[in-house]
Parts: sequence; structure tokens; C-alpha cells
Amino acid sequence: MDSLITAAARALAAGDPLGALKRVALRDDPPALALRGIAMAQLGDLVRAKALLRRAGSAFGPREAVARARCIVAEAEIALAARDLRWPAKALDAARTILEEHGDRVNAAHAGYLEVRRLLLIGRLDQAERRLAGLDPRHFPPALRAAHELVIAGIAIRRLHAKTARAALARAQKAAGQAGIPALTAEVESATRVLDTPAARLIAGGEERLLLLEEVEALQESKALVVDACRHVLRDGGMVVSLARRPVLFALARALGGAWPQDAPREVLLAQAFQAKHADESHRARLRVEIGRLRAMLRRLAGVSATERGFRLVPRRAREVVLLARPLEEEHGAVLAFLADGESWSSSALALALGASQRTVQRALDSLAAEGKVQSFGRARARRWMIPPPVGLMAPGFATALLLPPPLPSG
Repeated sequence: MDSLITAAARALAAGDPLGALKRVALRDDPPALALRGIAMAQLGDLVRAKALLRRAGSAFGPREAVARARCIVAEAEIALAARDLRWPAKALDAARTILEEHGDRVNAAHAGYLEVRRLLLIGRLDQAERRLAGLDPRHFPPALRAAHELVIAGIAIRRLHAKTARAALARAQKAAGQAGIPALTAEVESATRVLDTPAARLIAGGEERLLLLEEVEALQESKALVVDACRHVLRDGGMVVSLARRPVLFALARALGGAWPQDAPREVLLAQAFQAKHADESHRARLRVEIGRLRAMLRRLAGVSATERGFRLVPRRAREVVLLARPLEEEHGAVLAFLADGESWSSSALALALGASQRTVQRALDSLAAEGKVQSFGRARARRWMIPPPVGLMAPGFATALLLPPPLPSG
């Protein structure tokens, strides 16, 4: 590599995209195109960045497979930053294999972390953990070590392991400081703030209070029967019953859990489970059928007894029943929960992460946009959605500072 390419690569490694552009902005040779693409991505122009990287990948000759593979890795990270989760994982895996075969273990590992982060975003925690187990960060540069710890923290947060998450973020902060990349440090700080933000709302005995992640973790290990409206499960110690695919049954369980230790009136159950404002005999008959199904699903955890005015949840072993809900609930709360990470998402990526149809998600986004709760930028397939930033903050930007330039010469 010539001196300008080397200097531009060093600038990118230090988190200085403008410094990199000053050195290669007027050049159209493949290495310069690749570095320009990475620089534009870090500056937030994702469309231009993708075009430059594709030009670079096409311009590298047949003997430059490693350079093309690096372009594919960079494109994949742009897609991840833009929350375009449909990008071809097979192409990234092939690029990673090429990099490993040619001894570029740093960029190969970076490709592995991109795939792990994608799995994390779409909720495939077991797969993410298996992929992460094959990556040893001890000999990686600080930026990649920070990425490793961020993934560990992300999995731990979703597993409700607060201590593990805090320890991983402390290591990530140290590695980010060693890397000296301000945007990476900011990403670690943003992840750390999640642990100091209310994670759920506890409803018990007619009272409500917000819980941090540590408190949610402690609650899951308590002797209470937890009706978890965040994950649509009921939990008593190690026993878990999922009603995620049975929305009517969970609506009934939630109403019963919220009313405990009292019973829930039939009118309340009908309204919450069937949205029946004026119930007739057919609604009451259906309620009896669904209560029977709920009894069968919960038989290990609790019974459901009939009362004069409705039904009551009777735990088998637990001392009490508590309801765990989202900190803020509204009609499209699940969509807002994903957008709360501060990044921009495509409607297709949200649909994939939520397990819903893209049309359903688009209707939710349109409704939230009309209320001023979300905003979009871009058009057609490049359209992205995010929560409006506070006044005075710049947005949207590049979601991660971990794009790697080609390895620098050792001299």
C-alpha cells in the first residue's frame, strides 16, 4: 500500500473519517474507494458508502480475493448499522472463510462479531452464544475486544444477568479507552445506561413501581409466581410456561395476575381477552372454554378457580402472584421498545425481530409517526425509522464505530 492509503487507513482506525477522506477523496483506485466507503459510512452517508464499497469490490482483480472479502465485511456492517437484517449471511460467512484462509484473522473475527450481533438483534440468543464461544478476543486489538464484551453484555441483559452484563461493560469500557475511538466509547456508555434505566414495572397488591434489571433478575429468582407481560410467560422458580403464541390465554392470565389476590370479574376478562364491550352469551361460553385451556396450560404452576363474579388465580407453590409489565405500555409498545436503542431500523428488520408481518409493523410505524413518536428518513427500501432525538442532538448517524480498514503494513 502507498503512503496515502496507509495514512488513510490509520486515520480510520483512530476514528477520524475526515482525516481519511482528505488523503483519498480524489482517488478512484480500488483501495481508495474501499477506504472512502468506510469513511462515508462512519460519517453517516450509508447509501454513498454502500455504492463506494460495491465499486471497490468489483474493481479488485481475481487475485485480490482478500480485498473483496473485506469489502463484503464492510458492507455487512453498514447493513447492520442501518438495521437491514436481510443482508445475505452466507456471503458474510464466505468472506470470513476467505479472510481466515489468508491469515487475516482480525477482519475474519470482525465478520464473526457482525453475525453474532445480527443474531442478538433478532433474538436468537442460543445461536449467538454458540458463535461467540468460537471467538477468542485475547489477541485481538482493543476495538474488537470491546465488541466482544458488548456482545456478552447484550446477551446477559436479555438473559436478565445484570452482574454479568455490568462486568462485561466495565471490560468494554477499558478496551474502548485503549482503542481511543470516541464513537466506540460513546457506544459502550450508551449500553451502560441501559442498566440504569427502568427495565420493567412491577404490579402487585394494587401498587406499581419501576424495577431496574437487577431487581427484575431478583424477582425471577424469588418465590413469587411471576406473570411476565414483557415476554408473555408465567414463571415460578425454574418452571416456565410460555403463552407467547396464545395471546388470548395470556390476556386472561395477565388479568388474573393483575387482580390477585382478588378475583377478576368476568366483564374485565371479556374486555381484555376479547375486546368485548357488550358481552353476550356466546362471549361467556367462549370465556369458559378459554379458561379451561388456561387451566390445562398452567396446571403445574397454578389453578384457576371460579368465583361468584369471575375467576381467581391460585398458585400451587408460590407465596404470591406478581405482574411484570413494560415500563411504559401503549398500543405499539413493542415497536417503540426496539427503537429505544437509539438506532435506525427498517420496517422489514423490525418485522423480523418482532416475528410479525411487515405490513403490521408498517401500520404501527405510520400510527406512531402521526403522533410524533417516531420519524423516518430515506425513501423506498432505504427508508429507516427511529425515535426523534432530543433537541440539539445530531441524527441519524452511524450506529457503530467498529468498521475495520484493511490491515496496516507492519513497517
